Amino acid sequence: MPATLLHTHRVEKPWGRRDLFPGFDDVAEGGEPVGEVWFQEPGDSTPDLLIKYLFTGEKLSVQVHPDDEQAHKRGLPRGKDECWTILAAAPDSTIALGPKQHINADALRAAALDGSIEDKLDWVPVRAGDFYYAPSGTIHAIGAGLTLIEVQQNSETTYRLYDYGRPRELHLDDGVAVAHLDPYRPIQSPGPVDEHRTVLVEGPKFVLERWKGGAEHRVALPDGLTAWIVPIAGTGEVAGVAFKAGECATVTGSETITTSADADYLLAYPGTKRI
Repeated sequence: MPATLLHTHRVEKPWGRRDLFPGFDDVAEGGEPVGEVWFQEPGDSTPDLLIKYLFTGEKLSVQVHPDDEQAHKRGLPRGKDECWTILAAAPDSTIALGPKQHINADALRAAALDGSIEDKLDWVPVRAGDFYYAPSGTIHAIGAGLTLIEVQQNSETTYRLYDYGRPRELHLDDGVAVAHLDPYRPIQSPGPVDEHRTVLVEGPKFVLERWKGGAEHRVALPDGLTAWIVPIAGTGEVAGVAFKAGECATVTGSETITTSADADYLLAYPGTKRI
């Protein structure tokens, strides 16, 4: 099929929330907080990309992911570059991206063990509309009070360095081995192409665009390439498949995406160049 509406899977997390985001039903009274909404079944490693919404009520763990080469050495299909489009943020929301200054491997391990790693990370203020790209190897932690869309290589290999005393396993040997020990350097987004289209990132692992409604978008995808449509607001249709905020559709081949005038959506696909 040239277009498919993906299954939605809600994932309960201790750091999640009960109040979600327009397009999603809030958690019923007494229900467990939801931290993530996946647009495929967890554990399906077949697609190149994975799209999630995150709803944070508390800080997520300090973590790091391997790159492709490191993952392949472990028999894993791919590493994990990821990026975040911020949809809503509490006034004091932050994300940690890399150390404030160079840290050696032994010092990183010691800081993870004694908790001082929190103070050694660069916690940057975050607001709605911000965009961050975290290459594999970036030490990071997503803070509380955020609603965001995460676009990532389809890998759930996470090495947890620190978890604020929560009773979850840490992966210090693996995490320290793949961590970038110098301060984070943000990518330069290509930026607006026209009044409707902005390219947020163009490679090395995937391309992510943000589109506004009011214009048709013709996609011409090479054979074997899939693109993900992630509507943030409004409604749309592609190849006879309707979509709306809170959903996610995939498209292949050459098709036209039509949307309502109030639409706002992301388009993600693997590769290094925009289509």
